[in-house]
Amino acid sequence: MKRAFLGELEEVVLLTEAALQELAYCASITQTIDQQMGRSISFPTVHTTLQRLEEKGFVASQMGGATTERGGRQKRLFTVTAAGQRALLECRQVRVQLWEQIPTEIVQLWSA
Repeated sequence: MKRAFLGELEEVVLLTEAALQELAYCASITQTIDQQMGRSISFPTVHTTLQRLEEKGFVASQMGGATTERGGRQKRLFTVTAAGQRALLECRQVRVQLWEQIPTEIVQLWSA
């Protein structure tokens, strides 16, 4: 089976979506990335990334209920699909394997 490819931003957005679970919509994902990573990212950038992830089959979306705080508008809620879960697990495995190839003494020097 061909390995799924995720760019760095796609991986971060997908991980954030997975962490937020049922609270995952564009604004909450954007705010969480800003807070957790100290990385400023624009709402349109996250929106475009979510669309790309949905096209790849890594997320699915549905409209949530309208809320008064949003002026009666609905939120588009996102969930990680089985393909998205596999892609994240593959990314994690590759990163772990790469880290394990770095000699321990080098990592210790970096940590000092």
